[in-house]
Amino acid sequence: MTYCVGIKLDAGLVFLSDSRTNAGLDQISTFRKMIVYEKPGDRFMVMLSAGNLSISQSVREILQVEKIDNGDGEPISMWNATSMFDAVRVLGSAVRRVYDQDGPSLKQSGVDFNASMIFGGQIKGEAMRLFLVYSAGNFIEATRETCYFQIGESKYGKPVLDRMITPATPLPEAAKCALVSMDSTLKSNLSVGLPLDLLVYEADRYRTDQLVCIDEHNPYFHMIRSSWGQRLRQVFESLDDPLWGDGATSHPLVVHSPRYEPMRKITHPGERII
Repeated sequence: MTYCVGIKLDAGLVFLSDSRTNAGLDQISTFRKMIVYEKPGDRFMVMLSAGNLSISQSVREILQVEKIDNGDGEPISMWNATSMFDAVRVLGSAVRRVYDQDGPSLKQSGVDFNASMIFGGQIKGEAMRLFLVYSAGNFIEATRETCYFQIGESKYGKPVLDRMITPATPLPEAAKCALVSMDSTLKSNLSVGLPLDLLVYEADRYRTDQLVCIDEHNPYFHMIRSSWGQRLRQVFESLDDPLWGDGATSHPLVVHSPRYEPMRKITHPGERII
């Protein structure tokens, strides 16, 4: 499996992906799931992929040459699209093309056509945009209310993102939050694994030098992994234990209500229970 997250902020974009693929208990390999499409000064785009590796690799290859008919001139490709919306349309077309050529054979073999992508970036002349692309080639766009997307094993790393990320979050803080989210996933799911690819993009630069591959020896991520668990334990221990008696004056656990009372069956002396 995998875990990838893309975050869209006022200041820029953050992308993080793991690199573990799992085709069975004894078939665990490492493949990168992040690819960068860059034309300095003109466009900067990132794609993260999850799902069937053969599908995502085929999509990557086709995407290099895929074009869609705009109906009024030169066909649109990743490299001449004038908007991120057009670029993600090209990606969706590439997904559908792979489905057309491989979908029937996969179905015959009992394999689902399973692939999803996070695609985001910026093309000169418009603002940054971030999309989640489904296996049918359709997509949705991030908004200020939902400013991040996850694919793969998303449930373990979601709580910290929900609590911490807003559009105003600074890029370094968002990168830290993404790494904490990944650490939570690594802790709870063996199908996600190192090394990681982390990319931070600043708005209106159309390039980045903030791209790093993180392995088990990376000092910053080692600090995250050790400190996060310790700090969680400290915060957990600072919370009051639940008190069942009358001593809980500030944060009582038991609050009587005629509407919300426990359901219970009480037997009386001599009553027979069947």
